[in-house]
Amino acid sequence: MRPEHSNHPPQETPPHHARRVLAEGRFARLVAQDGWEWVERTNVAGAVVIVAVTEDGRLILVQQYRIPMAQPVIEMPAGLAGDLAGSEQEELAEAARRELLEETGYEAAQMEYLAAGPASAGLSNEVYTLFLAARARRVGPGGGDSAENIQVHLVPLDEVPQWLEERRRQGLLVDPRIYAGLFFAHERL
Repeated sequence: MRPEHSNHPPQETPPHHARRVLAEGRFARLVAQDGWEWVERTNVAGAVVIVAVTEDGRLILVQQYRIPMAQPVIEMPAGLAGDLAGSEQEELAEAARRELLEETGYEAAQMEYLAAGPASAGLSNEVYTLFLAARARRVGPGGGDSAENIQVHLVPLDEVPQWLEERRRQGLLVDPRIYAGLFFAHERL
């Protein structure tokens, strides 16, 4: 069955004008072209987000203060691949393992690829890749690296929507990718 389409003709790609770099930092570049400004990820192999579920069926979530948002955010464990000196060619699944352990203290026997897509298509060229870490078990302290202060939350899968709503009412931001992760957890486990 074909999806329905609008009655509008497909958009043609407009002619492009010169691309200008407006600013550049260690991991991001601000670019302008054709009246549009966006951020490009630089010096990384990719971004990973981990749908981690413990052996007893709890979703592993993290809470950390996010400077751009100026408040705490509830998220799934995530991070960058290839961002460390000497690891420029780091595989995404390996980065997912490393980030899960670093942020939460949990590890899983395998990382299963789930999906990949844009983080914010109107603002950035960043593509994140979702991995499933099933039967995760605690092996370390977690909490992030020296620049992070991460709180770990373990929430039974069936209670995640209500738990997130409670946090939202408390004034925390909730990353909507959690709902995609919850979908995959219910579908695959």
